[in-house]
Amino acid sequence: MSLIYSLLTFAQQGAAPAAQPGATPAPGDAATPPPVTAPPPSAAELETARERGAAAAAEAAGHAEVSLMELVSELNAVEMGVIVILGLCAIYAVALLFEKIYVMRKAAAQTKSFLASFRKANSVEEAEAIVRKLPNSGIKSMFDAGMAEVRRTQDLGLYTMRDARDHTMQRVQSAMQTRQNEHLEDLGSSMTFLASIGANAPFIGLFGTVWGIMVAFVGIAKTQTTSLAVIAPGIAGALLATAAGLAAAIPAVLIYNFAAKQISKQAGKLDDFAAEFIALVSRDMDRRAG
Repeated sequence: MSLIYSLLTFAQQGAAPAAQPGATPAPGDAATPPPVTAPPPSAAELETARERGAAAAAEAAGHAEVSLMELVSELNAVEMGVIVILGLCAIYAVALLFEKIYVMRKAAAQTKSFLASFRKANSVEEAEAIVRKLPNSGIKSMFDAGMAEVRRTQDLGLYTMRDARDHTMQRVQSAMQTRQNEHLEDLGSSMTFLASIGANAPFIGLFGTVWGIMVAFVGIAKTQTTSLAVIAPGIAGALLATAAGLAAAIPAVLIYNFAAKQISKQAGKLDDFAAEFIALVSRDMDRRAG
C-alpha cells in the first residue's frame, strides 16, 4: 500500500508542468504590452555630449592653460635665485659678444693699416718716421718696444758689430714679445668668465631642477595625491631652471669660440710682423756694417 501511495503522489506532482517562457498565454490572461523603442540620437546631440564630457573631464582633472610667467611666479626662492643668476650671466655674455666684435674688428683694421704702411719702409729710420704718424694700437706698441731696443743698442755702439748681432736680435724679439702678450691679454679679457659660464651654467640650472623636483615630491607627500594636475606645474617650473642654464651656456660657448679664433688670427699676424721687423733690423745692420 505504501508503494502504491508513493506512485500516486509522484504522478500528481508531474501533472502540473512549469510554464515555459515562450508559452502562449491563455485566453483569459492579460496581454503583455510591447516594449517602447527610443529614437537614436542625432549627430549634433552626440557632438554636444562629447564636448560636455571633455569639459567635465578637464574640470575634474584641474586642467588649465599655464603660461611661462605663471611658472616663474610659482618658483620657490632657490629656483628663483638660480633663474636670476643664469639670466644675468646670459645678458652679460650677449653684451660681451658685441664688445668682442667691436674690439676684434678694430684691432684687425689697425693691424692691416699698420702693416700696409710699415712694409713701405726700406730702413729702420724710414719705418720709425712712418709709424710715428699712425694712431696708437697694439701692433704699434710692439714696434715702439722693438725700436727702443734698437736705439739702446745703437747708443752702446753695438749696432754695427757682427758679434753682437745675435744678442741684439734676441733683445728686440723679447721686447716685442712682451708687448704682444700684453696686447693679446687685453683682447682676451673676460674670456675666463665666458669659459666659466659655458662650463658651469648647465650644472647651476641642473641644481635648480633637482631642488624643484625635491620640493614637488615633498608636496606630493603632504597632499597625498599623485595627480599630474597637482604636481605638473612644480616639475615644469623646476625644468625651467635647466632651460635657463642652457640658454646661458650656449651663447657663452659660441662667443668664446668666436673670440678665441679672432685672437688666434691676431696673434699670427703679430708674429709675422715681429719676424718682418727683425728681418728689417738685420738688413739695416748688414748695410751699416758692410
